[in-house]
Amino acid sequence: MPTAATDAPAWLDDVQQRSWSSVAALLMTLPATLDAQLRADAGLNLFEYHVLVALGDAPARTLSMSDLAALSRGSLSRLSHAVGRLERSGFVERRPCSVGRRRMEARLTDAGWDKLVASAPGHVAEVRRLVVDALDDDQLEAFGAAADVVVRTIDPALARGERVRGCAEPSAQPSAQQGR
Repeated sequence: MPTAATDAPAWLDDVQQRSWSSVAALLMTLPATLDAQLRADAGLNLFEYHVLVALGDAPARTLSMSDLAALSRGSLSRLSHAVGRLERSGFVERRPCSVGRRRMEARLTDAGWDKLVASAPGHVAEVRRLVVDALDDDQLEAFGAAADVVVRTIDPALARGERVRGCAEPSAQPSAQQGR
């Protein structure tokens, strides 16, 4: 039978609390700042940008909606709204999967690829300004390693770099990795 001592939460000590407060502040401010840059410079929000990146990296620039939701870390509902906005802009098209036609897939259009390529430099400059250039090489490496540990705890498949495949057969396409 548990005792009151074993039921008590393991509170953070002062050093842990200060560190966690810094992480929490980063989690709240960095995405909002990156989102503001993309909205101002590219007319995209951060989630839409990540959808374009995921599609740009996919075989034939195509993914099933469920795979795209997993890669972009959004719900199917949130993804559906974002893809709808991207469709209206001509950057993405939705259609039944070429394999297993009961599912839907999203495909990055040529205009979407061009938008990703045009949007990436400003985004990369902001990432560099806010994170990469703000840290020295050792700090950046430690920061990345610490982030990897946390991601591995939350989502081991993501930490292993496992990717999902799109509905369509793969074809040779330039990688959007350069545009991150």
